[in-house]
Amino acid sequence: MGRHNRIVGMTSAFALLLVAGLSQGETLADFFAKSHINGQIRSYYFSRLYGSPSRVNAYAYTLAGRLNVRTARFLDGFHLGLSFYTANSLGTQPVNPARLDPTLMGRTSSLNALGQAYLEYANRWLKVTVGDQLVSTPWLNRVGGRVQPVTYQGIVAQVQPMAHLQLLGLRIFRWENRTNNTFQRNNLYYPGVIAGPNVLPETAPASNGALAFGARYAVSRLKSQIWFYQFDGFANMLYWQGGYVWRWHRQWSPFINAQYTREWGAGQVFEATGTTLFGQNGQGVNSTDWGLKLGLRFPQGSLWWGYDTTLLHPGALGGGAIVSPYTVGYTADPLYVDAMIQGLVGVGPGHGWRVRAAYWFFSHQLQLTAGFSRFITYFSGNSNWTHFNVSYFPKGAFQGLCLRDQVEVGNGAGTRVPNPLFPGFGTHSFVYNRVMFTYRF
Repeated sequence: MGRHNRIVGMTSAFALLLVAGLSQGETLADFFAKSHINGQIRSYYFSRLYGSPSRVNAYAYTLAGRLNVRTARFLDGFHLGLSFYTANSLGTQPVNPARLDPTLMGRTSSLNALGQAYLEYANRWLKVTVGDQLVSTPWLNRVGGRVQPVTYQGIVAQVQPMAHLQLLGLRIFRWENRTNNTFQRNNLYYPGVIAGPNVLPETAPASNGALAFGARYAVSRLKSQIWFYQFDGFANMLYWQGGYVWRWHRQWSPFINAQYTREWGAGQVFEATGTTLFGQNGQGVNSTDWGLKLGLRFPQGSLWWGYDTTLLHPGALGGGAIVSPYTVGYTADPLYVDAMIQGLVGVGPGHGWRVRAAYWFFSHQLQLTAGFSRFITYFSGNSNWTHFNVSYFPKGAFQGLCLRDQVEVGNGAGTRVPNPLFPGFGTHSFVYNRVMFTYRF
């Protein structure tokens, strides 16, 4: 009932703003004609093959959709926005609950969520968005790798005081994760949030969200950004990232990127509940990570190599692990070394490297990518991940359609299973496969 009242209340408020915002002589039909509606239809299949008697294979399928509405400008600078997300398994869920992969849309057969409902004001130097919205920052972002993106409830402000420079600030109170249909005061460390570490007990106090300030600077071939985050009750974080692109031999462009992450704080929620990370008892948050990425872009593709290391800090929470309440387990953090379902943040202190190549065929309609990631950690062991991705973006009458098959194979202890996409490629301990058909309108 509470959720119903919230939706009715927001709808009524939006309707009043729309009526009040119509300029003299403008009809409601004119207003809606100038508004924008777009969306997406997605068919998504995801499977996990373990080939081990101790872990059963799991899969999930859903037919999903997104509908986004952004009104025309009114009252000299205001916009309203709404986004509705829906997904349904169409009766394809396995009878055995253990064989259901819940990371796609949870454990229900359908998912419906009002993900965005915001009021925005914008002029040439200021933009302020209030309400339920998508957020795009390095350690607090939309996490769009499944059927429903993550949205946040709060306020985001952006100021552009001069050319090439943006200043940003945000205060987030709640979030709606990718398998839920309500905004909640928790994060990926809390129990019950699917795909998170879930290390906190049921008695953990509710989260008060996050505060962040950032600056972005871009001029010519140089880009840089710096952010401060306060994840309330969890950690304080300083993050910097910068990159430079050279122009060499016509369209050949070498590039270099670097990043640095520093975290500190008491970690009050972990301390109050006696929670450890990676089995390491420690006092307070103390983590340091730096990374380097070198690559080359050429007319039909790209090739790059990345490295990240999270330093060991004995006596700190998790031995120096990065605390990331909204990306850990979602593989959505900005570190250069990750894989389809694994990131360095999720395996604790250590280091890793990744190489990735991509090439376009048939006038940028077919893209093939391949990559390899290697993780060497102090507490989670070592692992290798090989990635393959085939994506097709047709043009003409089928513009907006995307067909994609992504396969990831991992090496580790356990029974070996064949690669389903490349049977002659050898055997592996884990095989993850996701097939997506997406149409944007």
